[in-house]
Amino acid sequence: MTSISPDGDRTITVAVVDDNRLVREALAGMLGEVPDLIVVAAAVADPAFMERTHPDVVLLDVGLADDDSLSVATALVKRFPMAKIIVMDLLPMSDDTMQFVNAGVCGFMLKDATFEEFVDTIRAVAAGDKVLPARMTQSLFSQIAKAVESAEPARVIEDVRMTRREREVIELIGEGLSNKEIAQRLNIASHTVKSHVRNVMDKLALHTRLQIAAYHRRDGG
Repeated sequence: MTSISPDGDRTITVAVVDDNRLVREALAGMLGEVPDLIVVAAAVADPAFMERTHPDVVLLDVGLADDDSLSVATALVKRFPMAKIIVMDLLPMSDDTMQFVNAGVCGFMLKDATFEEFVDTIRAVAAGDKVLPARMTQSLFSQIAKAVESAEPARVIEDVRMTRREREVIELIGEGLSNKEIAQRLNIASHTVKSHVRNVMDKLALHTRLQIAAYHRRDGG
């Protein structure tokens, strides 16, 4: 459960689910050294730990021994909708990626990522963002790009599960506002706007702000 630490910073509770005891304990130990993260569980895929700890973020290994990570992710999202699930894997997934997205998983992280990338992903997902590493975008977003050809933009945006803030950024880009103007309008930092714009481009398989604006106009914005 997210809380406020004694020094006033927001803390994020994290659970690590991995069959490999060495991996989960090592990762839990490293994350436990980060001031704004609290590791509340390091376990195998047993829903009981969720009942006891109610973590904000769950790091879920895609290579569980019973090869049932998708079922575990689906069950966790359904039973604990407030928890954000991040799937961890050694290699980029392909067809399974969309299945995990449809199940409600909020992020993906390759195990060869840097520790800083792990921490940044946890923080971003806890804040409501969806995160997909660059090397995994082709398998997922090529499917989204194909969907654009036969679906209305509003339907595509809905299917990709945009956050409320990302939808606001899309609308303001559609109005022609710059990042600085969007930051002022939403009362957030400019670098935060840049992050949202990048996420929108990734999720919609777009490459420029003009393409985002075109989506907005085609959506009747």
